[in-house]
Amino acid sequence: MTFLLSPEQDAIQRAARVFVRDQLPVAHLRALRDAGDALGLSRERWRAAAELGWAGIAIADAHGGAGLGVVELGLILEECGRTLAPTPLLSTSLLGAGALAAAASPEAATILEAIARGERLVALAHEEQPRFAPYRVATTARRADGGVWRLDGAKVAVLDGVAADHLVVVARVTGGPGDRAGLALFLVDAGAPGLTVERRSRVDSRGCAAVTLADVRVPATRCLVGAAPGDGAPTGADVLDRLIARATAALCAEMLGGMQEAFDRTIAYLEERKQFGVPIGSFQALKHRAAHLFCELELTRSVVRAALVAVDAGAADAAILVAAAKAKASATYVDVTAEAIQLHGGIGATDDLDIGLFYKRARACELTFGDAAYHRDRFGQLQGY
Repeated sequence: MTFLLSPEQDAIQRAARVFVRDQLPVAHLRALRDAGDALGLSRERWRAAAELGWAGIAIADAHGGAGLGVVELGLILEECGRTLAPTPLLSTSLLGAGALAAAASPEAATILEAIARGERLVALAHEEQPRFAPYRVATTARRADGGVWRLDGAKVAVLDGVAADHLVVVARVTGGPGDRAGLALFLVDAGAPGLTVERRSRVDSRGCAAVTLADVRVPATRCLVGAAPGDGAPTGADVLDRLIARATAALCAEMLGGMQEAFDRTIAYLEERKQFGVPIGSFQALKHRAAHLFCELELTRSVVRAALVAVDAGAADAAILVAAAKAKASATYVDVTAEAIQLHGGIGATDDLDIGLFYKRARACELTFGDAAYHRDRFGQLQGY
């Protein structure tokens, strides 16, 4: 499909490209990694990004945001993918803010405004399994005296969980693990009694956390959605569906930027590296490999951008396109970066060269929100197979 940027969208992407190259280069990720940074991101640089409107780009203008969509957020993430920039765009500006936007409470509105200013970080704590299974939730929420909720359970792979000021915890009010019914979303402050957040090391050096909840008390007003659905109100599963679909499409955009950068760097290397007195890019066998990667990358670009547009438009086939985009992006990102290492020769396998960092990021992205196999299966199921 043809995807033409509007002048406003083009300006957003161009500004993002300049900012990430200047403020969030690959060297920034390396510095955080080598220093063993506890948060895995720089809040100072995030505040600078917020001044460009990044933090509130997908937040309604009523809460101080730009009121734009996943397409615009995806354009920024695509540029972030080119430098492996560690930002809370996905965890806070999309997932956390999206969960808060589903609530109708003054406190949620106040936190949304703080997110848009770059002052608060919010992470979604929903996964509990080694493999992606969003509705296999064993964390429980039980009512106590005074309408207070008691949360017990554990979460894994919480994106930017250590850096977050608040967590949105998905818990089960009724039903058994695996049921879509009975899910609710609760707002929990970092440092709440009974809440333990532990930093976990990921292969791509990005921040995530393991979270344990042991009798964490949450006021009734902090149940964002799902505890008492009715009268057309969305269920917890409905909200989770929407959050995951939007975040998956946005992540695909970041993956697109990463694979494009890895490809561009590889082509540049093929043109400058010489053997037998000529650039190795002139060798027919390497031309064929580069041409194959180019074709796969362009196919991925088409389906990713189609998914972004469909999600924003609320299209009937949005879920199908998101599944297709994630399946394709997962496979292509890994293939492009693995080939990039091979085409760089021995130096490609060293930490001194950035290309290996793109491969690690590809592997982490592949498993986030479901890998290629998960989404191929989902693609078939959504079409009745």
